[in-house]
Amino acid sequence: MAAVPVSDRILMGPGPGNPYPEVLSAFTRPVLGHLDPEFIELLDETNERLREAYRSSHRLTFPVSATGSAGMEACFVNVVNPGDVVVIGVNGVFGARMCDVAARCGAEVVRVDAPWGTPIDPEQLLAAHPSPKVIAVVHAETSTGVRNDIAELGANKGDALLLVDCVTSLGGIELLVDDWGIDLAYSGTQKCLGVPPGLSPVTVSARAVESFVERSQSWYLDMRMIAAYVEAGAARSYHHTAPISMIYGLHAGLGVLLEEGVEASWARHASVGQHLQDGLEALGLRLFAQEGHRLPELTTVWTPEGADEAKLRRALLDRWSIEIGGGLGEFAGKVWRIGLMGHTARIRNADLFLAALSELLSELVR
Repeated sequence: MAAVPVSDRILMGPGPGNPYPEVLSAFTRPVLGHLDPEFIELLDETNERLREAYRSSHRLTFPVSATGSAGMEACFVNVVNPGDVVVIGVNGVFGARMCDVAARCGAEVVRVDAPWGTPIDPEQLLAAHPSPKVIAVVHAETSTGVRNDIAELGANKGDALLLVDCVTSLGGIELLVDDWGIDLAYSGTQKCLGVPPGLSPVTVSARAVESFVERSQSWYLDMRMIAAYVEAGAARSYHHTAPISMIYGLHAGLGVLLEEGVEASWARHASVGQHLQDGLEALGLRLFAQEGHRLPELTTVWTPEGADEAKLRRALLDRWSIEIGGGLGEFAGKVWRIGLMGHTARIRNADLFLAALSELLSELVR
């Protein structure tokens, strides 16, 4: 059977979802110069929309011109000096990546682990060191489908900066940067915002800006120049050429989110995710993430016993244009990651997937 055209696929994995129609339209706009006053006005409006989406009042809020991993690196390299203590919660791939980035900054990394599929205990993070420079954790762990609690960390962080990975949570589940005391947060465009990958929205508190270090491994990700003109209200000076069309897309995606309402988007993702998870259990499959901490936008499930899981995923793609993600690390081949995010978070997509999977299970699993 011929492969289904990419444009017709329903991407239900942890990666880029199908963009909103408004986002696709935005990419057809004529490209302006990156210092054109009309573009600067659009960028300012994009930053304000990001504050609304993050529930953040931080003046330093903008899209880093690279993907979510660059947002992670930007947040670390701007506040961590060699020898600084950084406490990091690890219950999946992206917590471990935080450890790698912090170690490359020369930090003394204090790692707090939890088994994959379970949440990090906030009390363990808070008790891991008496005076860390940074406490860091992933809000929605993309590799496991687990939500980690953030509010308790912000309420009890003391003098530490709280750094949170929001790549899979922004726009999809409750996220309250100001109320939760988050000092640095970064996200990605390709998850619940329904925008193709390529930008990393960040928001940084005044406390974190005051803690910016004089050195930085990366000139490109050094936020001091940006913070300086934001705080001074000065005219923009050239730093790098902004990715105009990507910012058009982000502006449009945030517009869709805010028109629906951030809380309404959280509710829609919750409803669709619960519908999917109930349907998977009705098919006899076991959910992977711990109950009470399961992400609605990214469902992890044990693969069917006795099945060729790669063959099943390929059949979903070839017959029904549905793509889901496989497991990572020690759970490769054992767990599926099923994303319903942004534009794809619809009951009709969940039902299509469940019907297709049911048919395949009856054919291919003994």
